[in-house]
Amino acid sequence: MIALKSDALVFATARGELIPCSAESVVVELVGDSATQLDPQMLREAASAVLHYFKVELGKPCVTVGEFAQVLARILRGFGLRVRESTADANPVPGPGTDLRTLAAGPAASTELFFYHRLRSALRDQLSVRPEAVRFSGLRGCVQRLAGARRWCKRCQRLQDHIVEYLRCCLDRESRSIDCLLIVR
Repeated sequence: MIALKSDALVFATARGELIPCSAESVVVELVGDSATQLDPQMLREAASAVLHYFKVELGKPCVTVGEFAQVLARILRGFGLRVRESTADANPVPGPGTDLRTLAAGPAASTELFFYHRLRSALRDQLSVRPEAVRFSGLRGCVQRLAGARRWCKRCQRLQDHIVEYLRCCLDRESRSIDCLLIVR
C-alpha cells in the first residue's frame, strides 16, 4: 500500500472515483479567484483545520468535495468572511464494505482455507449490486489473527500480500463485466 501524505485526503467524486489530493489544493480550487484576496496563511490554516477535523477527529480518510467545502465554509465564516453555500456534491461515501477481521473470527475461520472461502463469498456479495468500488477494511488485524501473531512479522507481511493478491485475482475473475475498484485497508 502507498502511504498518503500527511497533508492530504482522499476525495470521492460523484462517479465514485477516489482521488488523493492535498487539502490546500482543494481549498484553492474551491475558493477560486477570491483566493488572491484572502491571506494565504489564513487559507493554509483553514485547510489544516479541515484536514485535522476529518482525519483525526472523525477518523475519515475519505470525504466528498461537498463535505470538505461545507466544513471549510464554516471555518471561513468563523473568520468573518462571507462565503456562499457550496454547490458541490455532498453525497456521502458508500459504506466500509466488508471487515476482514469478522471474516477471520470464529473457530471455523481460524484456518486460512475457511478464511479464503469466506473472503471470496464476501467479494461476490459486494459485486452482486454492481458497485463502483469493492471495499475491505481491517486487513492488518485480520492478518495478525490468522497468523496468530501479536506483533507484525515477515509471515504477516507475506500473508497480507497473499490476501491482497487473492482479492485481485478473484475480482478479475468475478467482475469481467463490471469495471470497479478494489480498496483494501
